[in-house]
Amino acid sequence: MVSKAIQYGPTASPVKFKEVQPVFLSDETILERKEKILEGMRNEGFDTLIIYADKEHGGNFEYLTGFIPRFEEGLLLLDKSGDCTVILGNENLKLARFSRVPVTLVHCPFFSLPNQPMDNESPLETIFNDAGLHTKNKVGLAGWKMFTPAAGNGRDYIDLPYFIVDAIKKTLNEEAVLENAVHLFISGQSGARSVCNANEIAHYEYGANLSSNCILDAINAVEPGIREVELGALLTSEGQYNTVVTIAATGQRFDKANIFPTYKKVQKGDPLSMTTAFKGGLSSRTGFVIAEESELPTSQKDYLDRMAKPYFAAVVGWLENIKIGMTGGALYDLIEQIYPKELYGWHLNPGHLASDEEWMSSPIFNGSSEQLKSGMIMQIDIIPSVPDYTSISAEECVALADAQLKQAIQKAYPAMWKRIETRRKYLIEELGINLSEDIIPLSNTVAYLRPFYLKKDFALRCK
Repeated sequence: MVSKAIQYGPTASPVKFKEVQPVFLSDETILERKEKILEGMRNEGFDTLIIYADKEHGGNFEYLTGFIPRFEEGLLLLDKSGDCTVILGNENLKLARFSRVPVTLVHCPFFSLPNQPMDNESPLETIFNDAGLHTKNKVGLAGWKMFTPAAGNGRDYIDLPYFIVDAIKKTLNEEAVLENAVHLFISGQSGARSVCNANEIAHYEYGANLSSNCILDAINAVEPGIREVELGALLTSEGQYNTVVTIAATGQRFDKANIFPTYKKVQKGDPLSMTTAFKGGLSSRTGFVIAEESELPTSQKDYLDRMAKPYFAAVVGWLENIKIGMTGGALYDLIEQIYPKELYGWHLNPGHLASDEEWMSSPIFNGSSEQLKSGMIMQIDIIPSVPDYTSISAEECVALADAQLKQAIQKAYPAMWKRIETRRKYLIEELGINLSEDIIPLSNTVAYLRPFYLKKDFALRCK
């Protein structure tokens, strides 16, 4: 439960860490990643994995190769022996030599953009046959989506493009088993990507730090008359790829179905939502463009007590009670107890795993027996929806770490460890949160929530 009552008052802003350089994944980490996937294959009897990628769905491919095929499609064939074959279109052939795992390159112009040259054209069935797929007994397909239907077998659902799946089926022998194998990568229960080592956490902390700097800059820039696009420009940084659609939306949203920032000017009294994300974490805020509670809309005069404070209490409860070894179902039940969905209208998972994607998967769901583990990078993601009230949000990124992982981070990345200590100190001493010992904040703005944007020195905190 929440250890203290919630108050709204003078609060110092969190520290921003600038000039934080990206951390590359080491060769040792890449080998560790490959071995984790191969072990999963051995445990489930897979002979080959066929891993799909495009720009939006490249996390599992990139987990081993270190790159995505940008504007084309690509496949990585991982044999149980460890041999890798990469199949790429015209404009990504040059990337094969940079792959973090050694690969045999095969050109497939079908993966190229429309009307490009079809040099070296060969049916996909021929490519798969030459790769020995016809000799395999159990083949796993890894796109990006793990299906968990209430009825039926989720592994029968395949999310790869039809022309690829059709060619695979035509290549395999009649007795071969073909199924979705994304769980080997992203499952909270046993997925290789669900637990990170110190090097990986340092790699992803770069993006979480960046997103929190961006959201703090945007929050501080909010003034009547500023345009959505100006706020949107603050939500991008250092030329990095955003892993979600950037949100800077004031007043009524989705006019003419638009989901991107526009030249609309922020008006005093508007509701305003802002979101950005990079690899490793997302930062999101929703509140009102006002300075005083008296400026709230007539129908929402109780917004602080009805929406903001209960939401903040749920975030505090999440941060104070999460523990390594607890089940996702226990955390789900805790949030339901603190913040009942019947009263606050949330219906998604109150937290999920983050990685190269903003949402990889979630061990936190009703009845979940999946255990929370050291090395999990987690997004605090509770989305209320109460009729006739503006929503509220303070989504941020943390990781879970036991003593061994903390020691490894402190030894290998002392500068990052100092940032983590500063963030923890802020949460405990400034926001009054009895922070779980298992949390290492990757974002600077964890739990920092100003429901009234124009009151720049006031935020929610624990008494």
